[in-house]
This record gives sequence, structure tokens and C-alpha cells, in this order.
Amino acid sequence: MQMFKHPLFSVGFRPLFILGFVSGALLPLVWYLVFANRLYFDISISGVHWHVHEMYFGFGWAVLGGFLLTASRNWTGTRGFHGAALALLVALWLLDRVAFWLPQAFPVWVEVIAHNAFLLAIVTMILWTLISGWQKIGKDNGYFIIGLPLFIVSKNLLLYGDSYFELAWTLSNGLFRLMVAIMLERTLSAFMQAHYNQLLPRNQKLDAAIRFSVFLAVFEAVMPRWLAIAVLAVAAGLLLYRFMLWKPKLGFSTLDTGVSFAAYLALVLSLILECVRLSGKLHTVGDVATHVFTLLSMGLVMAAMMIRISQGHTARAIVFAQSDRAALWLLGLGGLVRIVVPQWLPQYYSTILLLAALSWEAAFFLLGWRLVPFLLKPRQDGKES
Repeated sequence: MQMFKHPLFSVGFRPLFILGFVSGALLPLVWYLVFANRLYFDISISGVHWHVHEMYFGFGWAVLGGFLLTASRNWTGTRGFHGAALALLVALWLLDRVAFWLPQAFPVWVEVIAHNAFLLAIVTMILWTLISGWQKIGKDNGYFIIGLPLFIVSKNLLLYGDSYFELAWTLSNGLFRLMVAIMLERTLSAFMQAHYNQLLPRNQKLDAAIRFSVFLAVFEAVMPRWLAIAVLAVAAGLLLYRFMLWKPKLGFSTLDTGVSFAAYLALVLSLILECVRLSGKLHTVGDVATHVFTLLSMGLVMAAMMIRISQGHTARAIVFAQSDRAALWLLGLGGLVRIVVPQWLPQYYSTILLLAALSWEAAFFLLGWRLVPFLLKPRQDGKES
């Protein structure tokens, strides 16, 4: 069909990043309405479970999926999935969102398929690309091959394992921590060289130890508590040691690279806070350990990644426009307000949650307003993808 030849379906990041812009703008606001009892969902899971599921597997996987579909084809030198396959992924992503409201008359297996079809399809596509091009990719891509199927496990635990909620969200959170850690490892060196002509020191043993410890931390909920704390602490310590070697003062000198360094530091802080939480000594309003990661690390990394890829992979100069910078500041400051202010003003928690949701709405609206037109147009160099 002619529709599938549209530039939108030429490469994975194009349609999925658009879903990321939309879900990033809308999902936090919808969660506020649910939290404030201004919107009621008559669905089979609690509002909190829905919120966790949608931020990881709605917003998170729209962006992560777009990145991995694009990156995996570049790593292996293949054309990658395009056309009807990408249109199908969009349809399945939308189906996952509406599956919560399927009539009760439908058999349970229909709901299970509707909720899992997108993730099963996109994980299969990414794994097929990685495994078929195994000779061309690094051994550290094995973490994707092991980790990506685990997302399917954590998703279904969130949806159907009420008594396993702790395992479900820590597994989901840990897997995204692993993805972010690998993305930062692979991109920060290139960014520093491009912006400042500076080569960051690399130590293969240190990098391997970081990847392994962050991977082990994925399974914190099934470890003895003392062991989970030790693994998280080792991961945080190794990441922080490498952070200090990677010229953070220079990296923070401009927003273009500073956003990645901020996300890196937030990843470290989230691991430390998770250690304190598991020790029973983190007495905060809200889950600070998780939100430090999701808002100040994962959110910032994904926004910056969307800015860079939406331009660089459409053959445009990578520029952080004023609106992009404003969006990144909104995400960062909104996250800080969401995490810090309730510790002093817990009586205004609902209002603070609204402010954080509005900051995400404004940020992803600004990003989408500028970048979506690039995703709908052909590459400027005339290449197919």
C-alpha cells in the first residue's frame, strides 16, 4: 500500500517517537486526574498499577522501542523493519492502551493478547535484528538479548500479579536502569568528542563491571535484602567512579551535554536511594528512589535522545533549539519539584503532582511541535532511511 511508503514508516524511531511525544504529554496529566479522584477508571487493576504500567510500557517503550529499532539496524548494518511492520507496531501500541477497557464479555485470553502483542512483536523484531547480525555487534549487546524478554515478564506481573507488585515494578525499573546505563555509556563519549574534541578515558573492565552490576540489580526483589543492597551499592559506586573520570565539569558547561551528565548523576543517586529504601531508612513522601530515576534520568535521557535522533537520523544538523532547551529545563525542574517539595509541604502533594504533570505536558508539547514535522518528512539528503 502507498501509505506504508510514507517517510513516517521508513524507520522505527519516526512513528514511535511521535507516540512518545503524545504519551509523555498526556499520561502524567491523566495520572494526576486519577490520583485526585477527578477521573475514575473502571478497569481490572488499581490506578497505581495503571500509572506504573503506562509510564514504563506506554511512554517508556514507545521511546525505547524507537531507539532500539533504529540503533540495532545501525549496529548490524541492515535495512531494518519498515513499512507495514511499523504501521502494525503503532496499531498494537494503541491496542495495548485501549485493552484496559475491553468489555468484560471478552475472554481473558483476548485481553492478554491485546496487552502483550506490541511488546512481543517489537522485542521479537529487535532480537531478530541483533541475533541475525551477531557477528557485527559487540558482546555487551548480550544484555539486550537477555534483558528485553524480561520486560514481557515484568509487564505481565504488573497486569496480572497483584501479589507480586514489588517484583513487577522493581524488575521494570531495573531493566530501564540497565537500558539507560548502556545508552549513556555508548553516547557520552561521542557527545564529548563532538562538542569539545575531548576523548573520555575508557576502561573495558570497568565498563563491563558496571554493566554486570546494573544487570544484577535488576533482580533486587528476589535477592536477600543484604545482597540486593550490596549489589546496588557496588553499581552506584562504580558508576560514580567513572562519572568523575569523564570530565563532568566540562560536560555540564553546556546544556547539550549537561543533560546527559545530569541523567547519569540521577541514575547514581537513584541507586543510592534504593539502597537506603531497602535498608528501611528512607522515610519520604512518595517513592523518591524511583522518581529520581524515572523523572531525572530516564525522562531526561529519552527527551535528549529524541531531540538528537529526530534531527541526526533525518540528515539535519543536531541543534538544541531554544524550545528544546526550555523543554529540558521544564522536565528537570518539574522533576525536582515533584520529588523535593513534598518532603516539606506534604499537604500540597496533589498540587505539586499537578505542577509536575503540567511540566511534562508542556515539555513534550514543545518537543513534538518542533520535531514531529521532521519525522513526517523525507530525509534531507534524499536517502531512503
